[in-house]
Amino acid sequence: MQKRRGLGQSIERRSIDYVPHDERHGKVWHQGPFWFLGNFQFFTITIGFIGPSLGLSMWWTVLAGTLGILFGTLFMAFHAIQGAQLGLPQMVQSRAQFGYRGVILPLFATFFTYVAFNVVDSVLISSGLGGLFGWDRAVVMLVISAVAALIAIYGHDWVHLVFRTLFWISLPLYAILTLAVFLGDAGGTGPGSGDFNIVAFMAQFTASASYNITYAPYVSDYSRYLPHDTKPRAIITSVFLGASGSAVWLIALGAWLATRLHATDALVSLHNAGENVFGGLGTLLAFASVAVLVATMGMNAYGGMLTTVTAVDAFRSVTPTRRIRIVTILVLAIIWTVVSIGISASAIDTLSSTLIIMLYLLAPWTAVNLVDYFFVRHGHYAITELFTARGLYGTWGMRGICAFLIGFATSVPFFVVPGIWTGPLGDALHGVDIAWLVGLTVSGCSYYLLSRSLDVEAEDREVKRSHRELEDRDVPPMAQV
Repeated sequence: MQKRRGLGQSIERRSIDYVPHDERHGKVWHQGPFWFLGNFQFFTITIGFIGPSLGLSMWWTVLAGTLGILFGTLFMAFHAIQGAQLGLPQMVQSRAQFGYRGVILPLFATFFTYVAFNVVDSVLISSGLGGLFGWDRAVVMLVISAVAALIAIYGHDWVHLVFRTLFWISLPLYAILTLAVFLGDAGGTGPGSGDFNIVAFMAQFTASASYNITYAPYVSDYSRYLPHDTKPRAIITSVFLGASGSAVWLIALGAWLATRLHATDALVSLHNAGENVFGGLGTLLAFASVAVLVATMGMNAYGGMLTTVTAVDAFRSVTPTRRIRIVTILVLAIIWTVVSIGISASAIDTLSSTLIIMLYLLAPWTAVNLVDYFFVRHGHYAITELFTARGLYGTWGMRGICAFLIGFATSVPFFVVPGIWTGPLGDALHGVDIAWLVGLTVSGCSYYLLSRSLDVEAEDREVKRSHRELEDRDVPPMAQV
């Protein structure tokens, strides 16, 4: 990386362009704390409320949440190696499956993911701080949006730095609270309410699985600066352990808060449980968790910027300057803030419905992307061709588009979105949600079958040519001036 001069120069200069080898930096182990912290906030605690709100007991909620997180994180973690090996943002790499313009289809899903997460985050933070301190909801939303946008504007290295710092601040606070829960010093009495029912169990499992599956479009964005020779097993393991460990921990804590303290607001209940341990712990936990969630909003804004610029570039060539990065992030901040202020639904209902819809949209994409990377092209891509509208991968990648649409259409009759719509097969299954599994399976299998006609050997010649071209260039594809 070039030596930075002042705060203005410390703003990341790259966005959707390729990161050349001489700018690669960072360590694989950094990915573990980074993704651990991404889930180490009260948003995750709220997911542990879903099962109890539907009558599920604490231990069944913990089991469903754990299984869901482990399953969803598998898909998320396998995307991590793509960034290190290719040096590209995730959605630019998806041009290989969907085409230079066809990628707009999954881009819509990922754009919705980033904006929706920030809307829900804003609702949760403003509701929690309002409940604790009586702070004005709109003012809170404006402030946290400004901070999140600033983190995103400074970019990749600053997001990593903020996350690592907050990791070491938050870890001991949650460890103290968790120990107090086991020792019975955090309040709560009795065995808690609830029992087992399959609908609630699957709702908890689905929401938990979707939590980390919806992180899949992010992962390469934050691993693309790692050295090219990063070992796949090392980075996949680091991401998996980090992202799953914190989520399992806090979903279990959320289940305890919901059943033993009858909590309905994650931030308020986190504060109250901490204060039961000793005065001041609850306040520290509340502010630390809010800080982490605001940092995560910055991460969402950064990914949203990459998605938006990639979408615009599909139809009108974009030079990814700092100016377009900043303008895009500011526009996104305005959008999610306006939507957040206008939302009146309860935080839990908003969270649950949003996660389910995002899962339905992203499951077909992640299946197509991973099948292509690991089973069709085996990680071999002509990077320069990903920046050419009529190049090797075409304008419209019909294999990827058809597989996505087939998987999504097949899943629609299985939809179960409480309070919005339940499909006929979802009704037949008494509300048990398997729509995302249907979309995931059908899209992955469809893409593999459709790709049997792909001439991978011919592509390999282009891949080798592309590698030589990159090695000969002083300036990589689409690098900024």
